[in-house]
Amino acid sequence: MSGAVGDVIQEVRTRVRTGGISPHEETIELRHIVEDILAQEKNASNTASDNESPVLFVNQLANQVSGFGLLQPLLDDPSIEEIWINEPGRIFVARNGKSELTSVILGDAEVRGLVERMLASSGRRVDLSNPFVDATLPDGSRLHVVIPDITRKHWSVNIRKFIMGSKSLDGLVSVGTLSDQAAAFLQACVIAGLNVVVAGATQAGKTTLMNALLNSAPSSERVITCEEVFELQLTSPDWVALQTRQASLEGTGEIPLRRLIKEALRMRPSRLVVGEVRQEEALDLLVAMNAGMPSMCSLHANGAREAISKLCLLPMLAGSNVSAEFVLPTVASVVDIVVHTALRPDGLRRVQQISSVTGRLEGNSIEIGDVFNIQNGNLEPQGIFPGKLDRFEAHNIDLASLIGASRWV
Repeated sequence: MSGAVGDVIQEVRTRVRTGGISPHEETIELRHIVEDILAQEKNASNTASDNESPVLFVNQLANQVSGFGLLQPLLDDPSIEEIWINEPGRIFVARNGKSELTSVILGDAEVRGLVERMLASSGRRVDLSNPFVDATLPDGSRLHVVIPDITRKHWSVNIRKFIMGSKSLDGLVSVGTLSDQAAAFLQACVIAGLNVVVAGATQAGKTTLMNALLNSAPSSERVITCEEVFELQLTSPDWVALQTRQASLEGTGEIPLRRLIKEALRMRPSRLVVGEVRQEEALDLLVAMNAGMPSMCSLHANGAREAISKLCLLPMLAGSNVSAEFVLPTVASVVDIVVHTALRPDGLRRVQQISSVTGRLEGNSIEIGDVFNIQNGNLEPQGIFPGKLDRFEAHNIDLASLIGASRWV
């Protein structure tokens, strides 16, 4: 950044402060200030190159004050799904599931300054005592930062943009994620109050699918969501979102996911949702499900059966007193539906299988069967009913006409 440009930016920030302007909300007033300062410059060539568009230059200066500098055009590009910085001169983006190197080059100080501004609204911090941080940007995008000496030399920054192209199951059908028949079945599962696990790898579309499933729930339901950082975006009129909190500099005040689940149960929920299960909070979720609380969660897994296996393992991280003798039959009895979604090589996110847990346990294996699976490139019913038929019957849902399946043998 040249000295002349730096002086202009400093003058803009001074006028913003003295004028009591919110640069993030009063963007038109901010642009007027930038244009006024540039017009007062005696030698405009000191601040803008001869071949640079005046409008583009005004946008760049405004982004330095209200946005995130050279990253702002990437954040504004709707085709970009994720941005990550390996080092100041190597900034990548992902489009349609595929990565590419950008021409954007920053300095070390610029990267640190951008991270500080991104974290300002979240109340979270990153420092030597806390070298990792997860936070949510004002637009809903998710920020993850790692600093040296955890990284070798440079700050590592990931921004997973909040792109909610489809907020409904119908929207997912239109983009090829689901078939009409599978979408109707999943909506019936949500209405019937079944416990649903959404599994898949990173960037497989788990959050988008959970949003669509939850938005298909009856509007009379009170939904409480618990997340490490806010990602879910529901249309429910009765929805409370909770997120974890990191410890203060004194090491106090931390609110983990397990605490959120326990507190959520005191808030009269009709449905409990855990954004992503990674550790021992799986135990608290199973306990809630076992108490009859309709629930939903997501977790990282390569398939429906792998998701069930992982859900049997994670609760035992809560302590040595939590045994497989408790966890296995509990998972078998409370988990109803597992939906596995994946990111294909062509960039399309697609549901690969919808499986039902029968409730039967044979040795250390929980019986699970595919209600829908990929056949000849299409998500097709496999000729079986899911479990918990009484739940569907209580809501007058005719599964036979919905999926054309037979009962469990």
